[in-house]
Amino acid sequence: MNAHEILHQYWGYKEFRPLQEEIIESVLQQKDTLALLPTGGGKSICFQVPAMMKDGICLVVSPLIALMKDQAENLSKKGIKAKAIYSGMSFREIELILNNCVHGDIKFLYLSPERLKSEVVRGFISQMKVNLLAVDEAHCISQWGYDFRPEYLQIAEIKSILKNVPTLALTATATPDVINDIQKQLHFPKPNVFVKSFERANLSYVVNTIDDKEKRLLQILSKVKGSALVYVRNRKKTQELAMLLNKNREHADYYHAGLPHEIRMKKQDDWVENKIRVMVCTNAFGMGIDKPDVRLVIHYEMPESLESYYQEAGRAGRDEQKSFCVLLFNHADELEALHRLEQSFPDEKIIRRVYQALCNYYSMPVGADVNRSFDFDIADYCKKFSITAIEAYPSLKILEQCDLITMSENFYEPSKLKFIADQEHLYKFQVENPQYDDFIKLVLRSYGGVFDQYIIINEKLLAQRVNHDQKQVEIYLDKLHSLQIIDYQKQKDVPQITFMGVRISADNISFEKALLKRRKDIATTKLKAMISYAKNSTVCRSKKILGYFDEFGGTDCGVCDICIERKKLGMTDDEFEGLMEKIKTIVVLKHTNLDELVVSLKEVKEEKVMEAVRFLLDNDKLQYNKAQQLVWKN
Repeated sequence: MNAHEILHQYWGYKEFRPLQEEIIESVLQQKDTLALLPTGGGKSICFQVPAMMKDGICLVVSPLIALMKDQAENLSKKGIKAKAIYSGMSFREIELILNNCVHGDIKFLYLSPERLKSEVVRGFISQMKVNLLAVDEAHCISQWGYDFRPEYLQIAEIKSILKNVPTLALTATATPDVINDIQKQLHFPKPNVFVKSFERANLSYVVNTIDDKEKRLLQILSKVKGSALVYVRNRKKTQELAMLLNKNREHADYYHAGLPHEIRMKKQDDWVENKIRVMVCTNAFGMGIDKPDVRLVIHYEMPESLESYYQEAGRAGRDEQKSFCVLLFNHADELEALHRLEQSFPDEKIIRRVYQALCNYYSMPVGADVNRSFDFDIADYCKKFSITAIEAYPSLKILEQCDLITMSENFYEPSKLKFIADQEHLYKFQVENPQYDDFIKLVLRSYGGVFDQYIIINEKLLAQRVNHDQKQVEIYLDKLHSLQIIDYQKQKDVPQITFMGVRISADNISFEKALLKRRKDIATTKLKAMISYAKNSTVCRSKKILGYFDEFGGTDCGVCDICIERKKLGMTDDEFEGLMEKIKTIVVLKHTNLDELVVSLKEVKEEKVMEAVRFLLDNDKLQYNKAQQLVWKN
């Protein structure tokens, strides 16, 4: 089948989105390819379709466990065999999946990047007939990127195993430096980049500089109808704002990664199905959710970079209908963001203490060859070792960048089991241990294929079938696991910590000070760009975003708050910016009343000066002092 036939048969689309077909053709020509497609641009199609056209298996590297699992499950529902390997899985399950990839007919294998360090995994990969290496979230490989992950550097070594296999790197956002670095780190023989314009013509970007955010939030939601997202930075705030909205007759709910899986899924489904209108959430919400009719995305608090803002705001208007992206901002946000940046790079002593405490938490001796994942309750960890969350989170992030650990957010993993005793051994066990006979028969009656693969089970349902307490069923399963009859993996919905390689002494952690300084400099540059966007009062907001991603030459969007105000003034872009600079120059040199300013600008029509001053007052660039003189605010 050709690409269009595969697209229609498995995904139901008759046409590709812009650039998808060109990217697929590049991959089919065996070319290493980098694709930049904004959020909602259909990145997964770009590797799934060509992989389906070729014999063999496609390896997909991604750091997002929940997204990996969703994509693998969605492919399986389409009749395409796909598996995922990530933190928290047992060695037996991983080995079974890898064996099936070598000897079976698995078409897609999703891997978290830390798995690429394992010699066992590499050994299996060398035996697979790989047709494509897809690298999702490819900006993670660049030290210039906003989410650098050192385990991504292992991908280049995997490429040396996969002779003549093309690489497709994908990301939603990347600056020119990151674009170049991705290709360098992935050893592209020559540059080969496909970039879809970052322009979203249907989105109206707005910044409201305001102190009373709660009041403004209610005003915006009353004016703009339709499905909405409100992003905040912490879990407590999600609940507080949702309560405020419901008190004011806005049908709202809240979402964060700390909620149990069943509740998260219920909330997500209710929002997708428009049973609730507004979801107040942390950035854990929205990834991989296909909801095209979001009319409004409000950032109640400022993100740390324009990459993050663009990606989250870009969840609005995927149906190409007019939608609004609003950032609520004030001076306190700037100060808090700068303070948070400083906290993100703690002293070396704190980082060593956090690592030592982490090893003690899991009773991990120096020299232990770990490469294992553990459930991680950060609240319990901090309490046990008298470490604050403000110390722990950034320290753990730096330990990740030192390639000592990896850390994942909450992800839901249902209970699974597989019989590891063969049928002859199992029969003998049942005869010798009659107390387990009825329960083993129940499991065998309830689930098929348990000798061949890991099967998702439901302890509650099993308990109901034998009229037992669920706890008793779990005791049976635990006992059979300890007796090596089954491999039983209990349901989990907690973050995971994975130790990488050998556990070292905290005193021997090697900090690349130049690298840490560069990471801080990059983070500072990105935050300043975000603050500049928020404080900007003269340049079209769409052009401001496009310029950040090195996309120049476009026209003003005409629909952002800046463009709308400019239309009211009846000025061109150059006139507007020129007048702003003249007013600033005059007022900075000498505090001036309005009449004096009009006289100083006698070459400009009075009504234009008056409108410009009103605009600058509204946007918190000008203010009156006690003498009713205009003062420029820095």
